[in-house]
Amino acid sequence: MGSGKGSSDVRVRRVYEPKEADDGTRVLVDRLWPRGESKERAAIDKWLKDITPSNELRDWYHEDRSGTRYDEFADRYRAELADPVHTAAVDELVELVREGGPVTLVTAVKDVPHSHVPVLVDHLEHELRHH
Repeated sequence: MGSGKGSSDVRVRRVYEPKEADDGTRVLVDRLWPRGESKERAAIDKWLKDITPSNELRDWYHEDRSGTRYDEFADRYRAELADPVHTAAVDELVELVREGGPVTLVTAVKDVPHSHVPVLVDHLEHELRHH
């Protein structure tokens, strides 16, 4: 996916891509540590497990192999982002961007466009514009 997603201060990169000089603060936005990836190579500055979809939501989404649940998954994840645990993690991420970005959201998911990451980027950009 590279560095072209989101605003100029928020980027998305798969953890298996090499760190780049303009990544800024690298934040892992997955609940589990990426399989086979060393801490050194991943170069993660912060790991926000609480910003990820709940285990229940993730399990529900992955039960459906047809791929037809994404829109409902995105709606449910947006709702989760408004709960207190997620809000605290979102606030932490907003502060990182405001402190001088750039911030690169790092994930191990294979299909980034159909994951929680675009929903999170959209929510984060909304928070940055409106708060």
